[in-house]
This record gives sequence, structure tokens and C-alpha cells, in this order.
Amino acid sequence: MKGRTAIVAGGTGLVGKELIKQLLNDPDYEKVIALVRKKMDLEQTGGQSKLEQRVIDFAKLSENLKSSEFAHAHVFCTLGTTIKKAGSKQQFRRVDRDYPLMLAEVASKGQADSFAIVTAMGADRSSSFFYNQVKGEVEDKLRGMRLRALHMLRPSLILGNRGEFRLGEKIGSILSIAVTPLMTGRLRKYRPIHAHTIATGLIRAAKSGKTGAQVLNSDRIAAIAGK
Repeated sequence: MKGRTAIVAGGTGLVGKELIKQLLNDPDYEKVIALVRKKMDLEQTGGQSKLEQRVIDFAKLSENLKSSEFAHAHVFCTLGTTIKKAGSKQQFRRVDRDYPLMLAEVASKGQADSFAIVTAMGADRSSSFFYNQVKGEVEDKLRGMRLRALHMLRPSLILGNRGEFRLGEKIGSILSIAVTPLMTGRLRKYRPIHAHTIATGLIRAAKSGKTGAQVLNSDRIAAIAGK
């Protein structure tokens, strides 16, 4: 396992930042390639010497990356935005569907050992909610690709410091935390989950050696993360 390369797309987001931090401190990874639109200002952390920030145009992702770089790598996709930030449903699809699929295509051609992605609870292309429709489309397309190992993590409400205020999420997190003790049995998958736990789950899923496609809801993410 040692000497592994990790390739991360979406390292500036809530989960992505935590993921990169954990990868840099993980001795099993010799190199961490962060695919970014602009250089990140990272807080001082261990393993900085093995981080390569590669500024790319995600619209031309396949032109900016060599498939050979993905050989036996663990690829992580935490790309995501909101319709408000994206500006339109079309642009939202581009970021949350098209870019992850382009990354997966290169990973497949390069014979990456694992492709792990954060989608969403309720991901379903037939959903009445646009957000879940797009996430469902991504999952369906990924299942049709020749990926050696595909890990699709479907977290519920994600907790953590985003560095920005979102009123709806703040209210939701307060309410969810209050009722979390009541979420047992089948309701466990609806429990809010911290970005740190999701990042740990991504890494452990990739390291698990499992092949084929698997879906992990919040309860299973927490379980493999040891939370």
C-alpha cells in the first residue's frame, strides 16, 4: 500500500480540504496531486512536501492530465457547488456531473485502482429534486464505466466550518443535531455527519481493496471511519 499516489478534485471544499489534510498525514500516500482552478492557501500541516497543486481548466480536464498518471492511483472526487454559486442549472450540471464524469473517464483509461466520490443522500435521476437528479445521473454513468473500484458516498447533512454562512444549513444542522439521538435503526443513515468523518471514510473505502461498485450512506461511512 505504501508509495501510493492520491489524486483529488475538489480540494477547496469542506470535505476536500479535510481529505487533503488527512492524505498528507497518511504515510501510505507518497504523493498527493490536488487538481485546482487556483492555488490553495493551506494551513500549515504535515506532509506538505508530497503535495502537488496542479492548476487546470476543468472544462479541458482530459487535455490537462495524462492517463498514465492515474496508474494504480486512488482518485477522490469531492467536486460540488450550489445553483446559487453556479449561476444556473446548466452550470451546476457542468460542475457536479460533467467534471466528475470526465475525471472518472481519465481514471478508467489510466487504470486507477480506486475512484471514490461524494454524491448525496437521495441521489436518484428520477427524483423530483433537481440536485438529487444530477447526483443520480452521475452515479448511473459511473456504474457504466470500467472502474476497477467505485465507492459512492452519500452523506446526509454535512457538518463542519465552511467559512461561509448558509442560513438553511445552519438551521438544519441545529435541528438535526438535536434529534440525532433519536435516529436509530433505519434512521441512522439520516444522521448528520462531519466532513472529517466523510474524508476518513473516503480514504478507508479506497484502501479497503473492494472492487466493483458500492454505495455508502452516512451510517456506513461513519462505521468504516470508526465513528
